[in-house]
Amino acid sequence: QVQLVESGGGLVQAGGSLRLSCAASESIFSIYAMGWYRQAPGKQRELVADIRSGGSTNYADSVKGRFTISRDSAKNTVYLQMNSLKPEDTAVYYCKAKHFVASRWRDYWGQGTQVTVSS
Repeated sequence: QVQLVESGGGLVQAGGSLRLSCAASESIFSIYAMGWYRQAPGKQRELVADIRSGGSTNYADSVKGRFTISRDSAKNTVYLQMNSLKPEDTAVYYCKAKHFVASRWRDYWGQGTQVTVSS
């Protein structure tokens, strides 16, 4: 079972920046994909960005050009650098790992970290 621990959330003014971290309990190169999702009150959880084991990345249109996903294999950590934050970015941000284990795909989630952007 992959364990994920997020950190880095907080309160920031519009236009500011935050960096989220997601530390995994095993090598991130062995994991098919790791991603960041977010869920605002009353809304469905949505993909923000993800990164595959081969290095390819994918972003939601709403964050392209503002957010960057990256990884540090030595630390088994994936990051989400968030710049030019907007009030609509306010949400709980979750880290997810998609992993092929025991002949099936499994999704593992972190506990979430709150990001609040004030106007």
